[in-house]
Amino acid sequence: MNLLKQIDSPADLRQLTRAQLKPLADELRHFIIDSVSKTGGHLSSNLGTVELTIALHYAFNTPQDRIVWDVGHQTYPHKILTGRRDRMHTLRQLGGISGFPRRDESEYDTFGTAHSSTSISAALGMALAARTKCEDRHAIAVIGDGAMTAGMAFEALNNAGVYDDINLLVVLNDNDMSISPPVGALNRYLARLMSGKFYAAARQVGKTVLPAPMLELAKRIEEHAKGMIMPATLFEEFGFNYIGPIDGHDLDALIPTLQNLKQLKGPQFLHVVTKKGQGYKLAEADPVLYHGPGKFNPAEGIKPAAAGKVTYTQVFGDWLCDMAAADPRLVGITPAMREGSGMVRFEQLFPKRYYDVGIAEQHAVTFAAGMACEGMKPVVAIYSTFLQRGYDQLIHDVALQNLDVTFALDRAGLVGADGATHAGNYDLAFLRCIPNLVVMAASDENECRRMLTTAFQYNGPAAVRYPRGAGTGAAVSPALSAIPLGKGELKRTGQGIAILAFGTMVAPGLEAGEALDASVANMRFVKPLDVELLLQLAAGHAALVTVEEGCIMGGAGAAVAEALAAAGVVKPLLMLGLPDRFIDHGDSAQLLALCGLDAKGIQASIQQRFEDILQPAPQRPAVATE
Repeated sequence: MNLLKQIDSPADLRQLTRAQLKPLADELRHFIIDSVSKTGGHLSSNLGTVELTIALHYAFNTPQDRIVWDVGHQTYPHKILTGRRDRMHTLRQLGGISGFPRRDESEYDTFGTAHSSTSISAALGMALAARTKCEDRHAIAVIGDGAMTAGMAFEALNNAGVYDDINLLVVLNDNDMSISPPVGALNRYLARLMSGKFYAAARQVGKTVLPAPMLELAKRIEEHAKGMIMPATLFEEFGFNYIGPIDGHDLDALIPTLQNLKQLKGPQFLHVVTKKGQGYKLAEADPVLYHGPGKFNPAEGIKPAAAGKVTYTQVFGDWLCDMAAADPRLVGITPAMREGSGMVRFEQLFPKRYYDVGIAEQHAVTFAAGMACEGMKPVVAIYSTFLQRGYDQLIHDVALQNLDVTFALDRAGLVGADGATHAGNYDLAFLRCIPNLVVMAASDENECRRMLTTAFQYNGPAAVRYPRGAGTGAAVSPALSAIPLGKGELKRTGQGIAILAFGTMVAPGLEAGEALDASVANMRFVKPLDVELLLQLAAGHAALVTVEEGCIMGGAGAAVAEALAAAGVVKPLLMLGLPDRFIDHGDSAQLLALCGLDAKGIQASIQQRFEDILQPAPQRPAVATE
């Protein structure tokens, strides 16, 4: 690691000779493998961007020139080269550095990115801001071929192509996949660009031309790569000067190309071809498995996990297959998250009823609405945080028309190491205000399965939220049985205080209830709320407490307060949930404890607020008898 230890900033990198960059790339790749094996994190994508990262920082004057990374989980080489090498052991841990770019972490992180397809829009904004302020700087967007499937990327291309005097470069990092295998017509188009004689000829042209002066480069690329092989490209039609494809692991090709493009005005588009997992054979062979591993031994690779509690994702995947076997109208839809959403077996069993629409959440929701219009029963498997991107479509295309679409919301609540960008903290608040929509929160694995059945059988839009990882270890019944719509259940009868728990907060709520001798209800439904149970608890207790793993503002507790107000019931009410701030990455249990949402925290909050109610009644003196 002799070269890597000399690099504390890109300025140090630019002091190296070109001959030193290849051994630096080898050192950087080994450092990433060693580091991620000890902390867990994203691996395949970062091994694929080592040379590209070196070339970008070597050719451009960062941070004066802005690099925007898309989606952000490919930025470990960038972090290491921009002064954070010695903090990589804290990656994704509480108080440590983020697994994604963050503006408050480094001046080199010019734009916070963790969801896809935002880079071109942001970089265009930066390029036009520089033009407006008469500043000579470049803006570079690095976007993957998976992220290019989203409509937002093409909206930005369409906007950028009309400005012929800006310093904007879009680098398409084409590794032939996002997280799941690639889908759609764009992928087929890129595959044709890189296939057969075209790819071979284009690469050969590039290698003979790259050392030439800038004008010669432009001339020969135009004549040979475009005029002889392909008359136009999709990206040229958007107004970009298209160059490529070139080998994204060949520094002798990357650096001269970037240096030449730096001299050109107007929107530039560089197509580079990389390989996920490059340089680590196990990751090259299975980039999906090594996309986001936990800790592992690099010499041995990832070992099969020992059997443990079933995860909520597995519960959903099994339910989806079982329900599809029972009802031929069921279709499964995912926006490019086949593995993450637990749909691998469903695709294998029901390939004609499985639809991966690419990284296009808005399209996924309206696509499901179209299916529902024709009598199908679509199930949209989507992370809570990603549904936010399809919110308008959820309201206008699904709920307004009262269409029969089931939403399976994975990763609801805090998600741990991925942090604020991936946390599903807001779904209860943004869903319950939508007319026609049923909203449920699962408290354990078996209840999750039953809620999915309830949602599927409901003739209208319904959502079931469940967390990342395993639950309480509850046995899962194979039956496809539903829950009475809008009905909660009393889990414990106590006195003084009634705890109304939603979803994952039922277990810690019960533990706190035992310590306080409080009643505890599993409310199950955020909408429709079980008002009958609520009023029963209000009548029999001195105070009420709501607990949810979601934002307090507008959430389930607010629904309880509204219901009490509507019924004219005045009762002390304590609402516990996630605070009004973004919560950083860290261990999920640790984060919940810091938010006061473990059993001890819930108990402490109740004791602090309702100390008088919890005091035992004073003992009367015994009456003497003869």
